[in-house]
Amino acid sequence: MNIQPKGQKLLGINGLGRIGKLLLWNQIHLRHFDGIVINFGREVGKSLDDLIQVMEMDSTYGSIHKFLYGIVGKKAEIKVIDPEKPVLEIEGMPITVLRTARDPKDINWLEEGVRIVVDCTGNFLDPNISPEKGVPCLRGHLAAGALKVICSAPFKSKAAVMEDNPDTITMIYGINHLNYDPQKHHIISAASCTTTGLAHMIKPLLEHKETASIMTASMSTIHAATNSQSILDSVPKAGASDLRKTRSVLNNIILSTTGVSKALELVMPEIKNIGFMADSVRIPTNTVSLINLNVTFHAELNELGQPNITRKLINDIYKQAAEGPQNGLLMYTERQNVSADMIGTMAAVVIEANETHTRTSFIAVPPKTLKELGAPYDKSVYMPVTHAKIFGWYDNELGSYTNCLSRLVNYIDETTP
Repeated sequence: MNIQPKGQKLLGINGLGRIGKLLLWNQIHLRHFDGIVINFGREVGKSLDDLIQVMEMDSTYGSIHKFLYGIVGKKAEIKVIDPEKPVLEIEGMPITVLRTARDPKDINWLEEGVRIVVDCTGNFLDPNISPEKGVPCLRGHLAAGALKVICSAPFKSKAAVMEDNPDTITMIYGINHLNYDPQKHHIISAASCTTTGLAHMIKPLLEHKETASIMTASMSTIHAATNSQSILDSVPKAGASDLRKTRSVLNNIILSTTGVSKALELVMPEIKNIGFMADSVRIPTNTVSLINLNVTFHAELNELGQPNITRKLINDIYKQAAEGPQNGLLMYTERQNVSADMIGTMAAVVIEANETHTRTSFIAVPPKTLKELGAPYDKSVYMPVTHAKIFGWYDNELGSYTNCLSRLVNYIDETTP
């Protein structure tokens, strides 16, 4: 039986791994919901105290006390309200814990009074699977009474081509969250940490008239380790195409792939017109990653023969974005940072302005090509192009992902009747 008073806004979280725990902490801090219902789907440890410790402590960020109040701040108050269900109270916010159902359709969100669920398990990524097929899936949450399901990862399907379902959408807060239609969209992907950081890096460039003329772009993310990697070398599964994924995360730099380019097109359709490539390099750190963005622009020359796109222009664009429309989501710094300096940063991305660089060169368009285009020139025409290298830090667990995820969750709650 749900002991929460009727009429309260309750958030459901399925799974309390890296993202689920930080989402819980963030929502306790934001106080947007009146209570939170967490589904573990199984027993944790040997006692309720063990479960509380899992929720309270973190190897990267310390404790919930440090998260809420800082190192020298007060200790967050954690009470046990009902040891049987159980129901806890963290800083006055009721936290109901469910431990019996692992299949989303068996989690009785309707009985618990939950209408918005964030699935943080990473196990249910295909939005097109129906619970009627007898397979645990995202749509099972809807069958269990939730109105909206937010997946804390990009959608993924085993099918050769993922079906385009009209009730699904990929959204990033501050990029395309205004596209949310509560009457239409019921299953939402919050993309990934890297897509979130990258989207906020590209957005100011596309919105400025001087830098909107992107010809091609690529990025590499120097990415911290994640739970998808092996602690020690292990044997690849049958049919595995990437043998590096099972090599030890502790003592290797590992080349990897990323679906960022495809995901970016979902939240910024104009990227489809740009030849965009992306890759990932995994390194043995626990959090904070770095985007190395390379962009080639069609440039123009002023009356002095100087290119219009310069290091100063790009940094000014980012500085204005950080102070204006992307305030709190994009940060700009002229300090010389290392990754540890960015742990706990709540922005989606932090531009390392000292490392922004540009070079301008010319592409020769031969007379033959010009004539084919209807320009009868007898000599080659030289087109100016500017290449820019831009670096952006992001705390891939807390800032670029969990913070933006929380904002998206709260927006969906506010705009859903």
